Amino acid sequence: MGEEEAASRRPIASRSSRWAIGMSAWLARTGVTPNGISLLSILFAGIGAALILLTTHPIAMIGAAISVQLRLVCNLLDGMVAIEGGKKTRSGPIYNEFPDRIADSLLLVAAGYACGFAWLGWLAALLAALTAYIRVFGGSVGLAQDFSGIMAKQRRMAVLTAGLVAQSVETLVFASHRSLILTSAIIAAGSLVTCVTRTITLVRSLERP
Repeated sequence: MGEEEAASRRPIASRSSRWAIGMSAWLARTGVTPNGISLLSILFAGIGAALILLTTHPIAMIGAAISVQLRLVCNLLDGMVAIEGGKKTRSGPIYNEFPDRIADSLLLVAAGYACGFAWLGWLAALLAALTAYIRVFGGSVGLAQDFSGIMAKQRRMAVLTAGLVAQSVETLVFASHRSLILTSAIIAAGSLVTCVTRTITLVRSLERP
């Protein structure tokens, strides 16, 4: 893997885990393509969004949380199959980025509608997409892509997963939606902060002699 390729790859600790290495190696030996795995992440996000939107049953919230994590597993394995598995394609960068933006939007917008504040879900989705735009823009001007920030993708999805689990308990006990409101607000605020910090880092890097 070249330096440019490494610089554009999100650092993920679980990439070195035994299960991820074994699963990606097995997938690489099959007819599964990394681009197909990337598209599968949209399916899991869609299932999660449907579970969030279509029912307030506590089990549905747990199912949505599982869907969020399966989406992340796809995001992990597609890159491993592409690079470690030797199945990289020229269109890979498109499949690596576009499905992520769709999956983020499906889940975050659904959470906003489910908690009664649709605008908050749309705001969270917009700011999440903007964090990615700033990162990719940095790469387009010759800098290493910046995956830092308090609400990068893995942290957004971790907060959403925790919020869905909390909402499951809240639905069972109180039949209210405060957990999802708080979750959406935290993701939106954290994404805004991430946009600011990444932009500051980008500007400083470009101005550095």
